[in-house]
Amino acid sequence: MNALKNKVQLIGNLGNTPEIINLESGKKLAKFSLATNETYKNNRGEKITDTQWHNIVAWNKTAEIIANYVNKGDEVAIEGKLTSRSYETNEGEKRYVTEVVVNEILMFGNK
Repeated sequence: MNALKNKVQLIGNLGNTPEIINLESGKKLAKFSLATNETYKNNRGEKITDTQWHNIVAWNKTAEIIANYVNKGDEVAIEGKLTSRSYETNEGEKRYVTEVVVNEILMFGNK
């Protein structure tokens, strides 16, 4: 069990065009949502598709690749780790966010 760690692998479609942010430090950040679908039949035999949305972030070289080659609707496979963070809104409300930080991306389709 020593090999187990925080690792996430997803295959899905981008829900939006990646937001690319160039930070003052020179680092590059890409943010987008990824939809994964699971299909099953309910007890009446009807086909049901359950779509889950995931918040995805990528840094530096991976963010640059995403900026140049990935668009809304594209199918990709990603590998990364789960991270959680919180922030406070302008109204003082505390919000919590869970994101997948990408360390590898594989693009499907014709490019």
